[in-house]
Amino acid sequence: MTPPVSAAVFASGSGTNLRALLDNETPDGPYRIVVVISDRKGVGALERAEAAGRVARTIEVGGRPPEDVAAETLALLESLNVQAIFLAGYLRLIPAAVVSTFRRRILNIHPALLPAFGGTGMFGKRVHEAVLASGTEVSGATVHYVDEEYDTGGIVGQWSVRVFPGDDAPALAARILSVEHRLYPAVADHVCEAWAAGRDPGPFRLSPAESGPALEQDSASL
Repeated sequence: MTPPVSAAVFASGSGTNLRALLDNETPDGPYRIVVVISDRKGVGALERAEAAGRVARTIEVGGRPPEDVAAETLALLESLNVQAIFLAGYLRLIPAAVVSTFRRRILNIHPALLPAFGGTGMFGKRVHEAVLASGTEVSGATVHYVDEEYDTGGIVGQWSVRVFPGDDAPALAARILSVEHRLYPAVADHVCEAWAAGRDPGPFRLSPAESGPALEQDSASL
């Protein structure tokens, strides 16, 4: 049996997407989360990691040179033989040296259909407010590779969600978050199965069953 891909999760908040990734793990699954890293002490993601028996670490970013953050991060990842990184609500730009070392091995989930509504400062409530202000009828979630800028890496998979008249930011956010919790683990399985087999993952495509009407969304992928 092919050993699972050893993964790190980077998170800055409560870690609901981390929980979804942990819940998706199986003994013979394609990935295993070995460490959770946050830029903030005492956040829910670190508590989830400890409760799940995983290594939990804080690597502070504010006021530090990117080179120092990169060196500390890479040393920790190397010590744990990490092969892939999943960003789950991580609000910091990944240092260029880390991106270079893990090129096309870092994934992020964004609460909109990139390339729209992405970039610097576009996270959380701000994204949904911008979507509503634009008048668009469709938003969703995107899983993409991470490069040296915010939200510009290649898209792996997307899941669209209808925007309804009368939606406010919390209502839209809740509907998209439900999709995120299904999309991210499915994409993680998809890419890690490919990486373990030594092949390029290619795009992730939703099945009709995965994009059913229960959450009132359409499917969309590359």
